[in-house]
Amino acid sequence: MTVRFSSKAHYGLRAMVELAQTYGGGPVALAEIAQAENISQRYLEQLVAKLRRAGLVKATRGVQGGYQLGADPTSITVGEVLRALEGPIATAQCASEVESDSCTREAVCSSREVWRKVRQAITEVLDSITLADLCTVGNKERPACT
Repeated sequence: MTVRFSSKAHYGLRAMVELAQTYGGGPVALAEIAQAENISQRYLEQLVAKLRRAGLVKATRGVQGGYQLGADPTSITVGEVLRALEGPIATAQCASEVESDSCTREAVCSSREVWRKVRQAITEVLDSITLADLCTVGNKERPACT
């Protein structure tokens, strides 16, 4: 069994860490983020649009324009980023953060509680890690997010 997040989650989170590292320094061009993280700029545009709608990213137009975080990196969690990009976290159709009426076996399902506990453990971890926490992970040369 493999639990995986999509490329949207991976690339979007990497872009958010890039923005966290420049927090307070003004807008960053999408092309800079795309180059730094080796992500297609077109794909990144789609991801940033979702992050903007969630209020996690702000855009500034014009020559000196670009993108910046919508809040301090210490207050944005990995869970928030992933939900903005992917929707509610779910380990099974019947074990989503959003209640679903799609399973007819819900009342008698012996495994539902397992999937709910797994989802709860995953969400607790994702919601406990902030963008600031990720700024220095794996690369001591990168600046810490302030």
